[in-house]
Amino acid sequence: MAKDIDEALAGWEFRPGVIQARLVDASDGRQVVQLRVDLGILQMELEGRPDGQRPHGFPTYLDYLRHQAAQARASGQEFRMTQEQCQEADREFMQYYHRRICWLTLRLYERAIADADHTLAFMDFVNRYAADEDYALAHEQYRGFVHFHRAQASAGLALERNDPETAIDELHRGIEHIRAFYEKHGLEDRIADDPMIRHLQQMQQQIRTMHQIRATLREQLAEAVAQEDYERAAQLRDAIRRRQRGE
Repeated sequence: MAKDIDEALAGWEFRPGVIQARLVDASDGRQVVQLRVDLGILQMELEGRPDGQRPHGFPTYLDYLRHQAAQARASGQEFRMTQEQCQEADREFMQYYHRRICWLTLRLYERAIADADHTLAFMDFVNRYAADEDYALAHEQYRGFVHFHRAQASAGLALERNDPETAIDELHRGIEHIRAFYEKHGLEDRIADDPMIRHLQQMQQQIRTMHQIRATLREQLAEAVAQEDYERAAQLRDAIRRRQRGE
C-alpha cells in the first residue's frame, strides 16, 4: 500500500493566502474534511474532536479537564492546569481553529458556530484554571477573532434561512463582543480602527442595502427603550417573539 499522499494532492495546488477546504469520502465510507496547507493536507473528523481521539475517554480534552476540575472541587482541593495539560489544551485549540476555518470556507455555518463555541468555552476554562496569567492571556488575545468568525457564521446561517434581520442582529452581537473584549483589557483605542469590526459593519450595510432594511426590530426596540417609549417597546417585543415563533 502506498504511503505517500501524491494522489490526494493531485489537482489541488496550494494557493498562498487562500483557505482551501473540501469534504471527501474516506476509504471506509466515512466523510472527512481536509484543509490544504503548504506542505500537504490536514485531515479532520466531522464530529467530536477533529483528530478523532477521545482524550482519557472523554469527547474532548475540555470535557476531561472539566471532569478533573469537578473532582478537585468535590475533594476540597484547588484545581490548576499543569504544564502538560496546557500543552494538550494548545493542541485542541489549534485543531478546532483549523476545522472552524474549514467550516466557514465550506459555508457549513452550524458546524462553524459549534466549533467557535467550544473554543470560547475553553478560553473561559483557561481563564479560570490556568496556572499563570501569561498562559491565559496567550489564548485570551484571540477571543475577539473567534467572535469575529462566530458572527460571520451566525449571519451566514440566518441568511440561508431567509432571515436578513437576524443576520444583521448577529453581526451587531459580534461587534459588541469584540468591543467588550477591547474594553475589558483597556484597549478602547483600537476599536475605531479594528479591521474585524469594520468588516462586520460592512457586511451589515450590504445586507441592509440588499434587503432594504433601515433598522431591525431589535434595533427599533433599543431605540424605543432609549427614548423611554415603553408602549412602542412592548409592541416591538411582541413582534420579536412572533418572529421567533415563525408566525
